[in-house]
Amino acid sequence: MRQILEFTTNRNFLMLVIFLLGYGVWNLPIPNGISEKAWHMFAIFIATIFAIITNPMPMGASSLIAIMCCVLTGTLTLEECLAGFGSETVWLVVFAFFISLGFIKTGLGSRCAYYFISKFGRSTLGLSYGLVLAELTLSPLIPSVTARGGGIIFPIAKSLCKSYSDENHTGVSCRTSAFIMKVCFQSNVITSSMFLTAMAANPLVVRLAADFGADITWLLWAWAALIPCLVCLALMPLLVYVLYPPTIKHSDTAPAIALAKLKEMGGMKLQEIIMMFTFVVLIALWIMGGKYGISATATALIGLSILFVTKTINFDDAIADKGAWHTFIWFATLVMLSGYLSKFGLMSVFGEYFKSILPQGNPTLAIGLMVVVYFYMHYMFASATAHITVLFPTFLFVLISYGMPATISALILGFLSILSSGITHFSLASAPIFFGDNHMSTKNWWFVGFVCSAFYLIVLATIGMAWWKIIGLW
Repeated sequence: MRQILEFTTNRNFLMLVIFLLGYGVWNLPIPNGISEKAWHMFAIFIATIFAIITNPMPMGASSLIAIMCCVLTGTLTLEECLAGFGSETVWLVVFAFFISLGFIKTGLGSRCAYYFISKFGRSTLGLSYGLVLAELTLSPLIPSVTARGGGIIFPIAKSLCKSYSDENHTGVSCRTSAFIMKVCFQSNVITSSMFLTAMAANPLVVRLAADFGADITWLLWAWAALIPCLVCLALMPLLVYVLYPPTIKHSDTAPAIALAKLKEMGGMKLQEIIMMFTFVVLIALWIMGGKYGISATATALIGLSILFVTKTINFDDAIADKGAWHTFIWFATLVMLSGYLSKFGLMSVFGEYFKSILPQGNPTLAIGLMVVVYFYMHYMFASATAHITVLFPTFLFVLISYGMPATISALILGFLSILSSGITHFSLASAPIFFGDNHMSTKNWWFVGFVCSAFYLIVLATIGMAWWKIIGLW
């Protein structure tokens, strides 16, 4: 049995399964209303998504193989396949990755985290809020949940958890650490949904929504997410505190450690000041740049240029950022694949079929059911990107067909795509990092994640809808 399990998880076996899956779909009878080229594109798309989910090789490698398949089968020309690499949205993500290096290299990200902890860290709950505030501060300019959550927040949280140990209570510190790690992860999820540049998957939502006539800017995304996500951030630590209460409630050690770290770092260095100035410029231009014809991508390029000119980061730093270039390859490829699926009309065909199996005669019930299904189907995915690529266009088509405006429909699905990432220990790239600290069982992690997810849905359905009505989105 063990040998069988080892074989079925072998990468070569998975690659064979992916090939057979794509080949099998390719040779199925083509449904009515779908062209041969569209069906072949769908077969390549299905195989690519399965490769991303099972991960027998890096996403970038799977994406390049998908391009090869499109060209060799005559489904698309090489020029058509490479069109995604010229997308402005794709470059926004790459530029944001480079800018985030400034937070890490200058130490400004760690300084922000230690500052908030020094102010709020005298209680376990206060410490969790300090880490949440640090996460919120960093999220607009660090599009990698792994870099932000795993690279900055997690190491600080892990070191501070040790200050809540108690020699007189065996195992107590583990439960307290579990609470802190769970709050950090959930805050990583919420902040990822708040800003267009907080996660690489968010620009994918914008790009796919554009095919349906929805024009979503950086400011519109942030404005729509502001109130519901702030409510989620404010109440989530309290909810986790009730669901999985830490045993140690207070400690004076955490703020002392934070103050010692700040003292060790010394006063703000010139590069940190430049990074903070660049942060302010970027936020200001993302908010007001549209009035002057400066797009979100152009704004990111301006910020990156400031960091290059001032030598806050150098070009070698950018070239060496494997995460940015890896994201560039798979993101551009998914933009291309999804774009042609919509162009070939496949998504509208699937949308009509999905609509036909929903409750008829009650659009409100049908929409509500769609939202819940879309949200909890993330149990099947190990990445928000895969979730969005597979399901977003079809569900958006159906929502629009029920008379909902394209923009608010796209935003709702976008928020749901990211907020649903908090349900399991594999649903987001940063999840294994926080879960891997081994302080909370899988059962408890899933239980707390499910309750938090239900809370997010309730907030979006009540406070979110009210807020979107106030700002005129529906």
